[in-house]
Amino acid sequence: MSRLSDDDLETWSALATVLEWLPAALDAQLQRDAELTHFEYGVMFALAHADDRTLRMSTLAGYSNSSLSRLSRAVARLEKKDWVRRAPDPADGRYTLATLTDAGELKVDRAAPGHVDTVNRLVFDSLTRTQARQLGEISRRIMKAVRAEEGWTPPSSADR
Repeated sequence: MSRLSDDDLETWSALATVLEWLPAALDAQLQRDAELTHFEYGVMFALAHADDRTLRMSTLAGYSNSSLSRLSRAVARLEKKDWVRRAPDPADGRYTLATLTDAGELKVDRAAPGHVDTVNRLVFDSLTRTQARQLGEISRRIMKAVRAEEGWTPPSSADR
């Protein structure tokens, strides 16, 4: 039977625990402070940083590692709150566009400080700058091993 070495098992156990605990902690903060799930916040954040605050639903699904049906249900909840709207893509009616509304942009702007504080507290505050850069490099390598296609890339601070 194949086994991980003791060191690898210790590393894997720590990573697996982070993968389980961190999403729940992020969801709890966003639910409490902004009435959003982390998934919904991620969708709205991606739209907020897209040209014209608009993306195809299929592109958003790829960014969020989501099925179109899961994304559609989330966007329907956001539409009911007037934070996102959907419309056929005028360039190709086979696609649906999701657009962040002005109210949605305000919601993202108001939710961001609490989310950033939580990310800093849970992830970056306990790391040195060197460790944070290493975490970024390690995460990108794991992403590429999991899936060859590119994930969502944040805009540079100059573009925000």
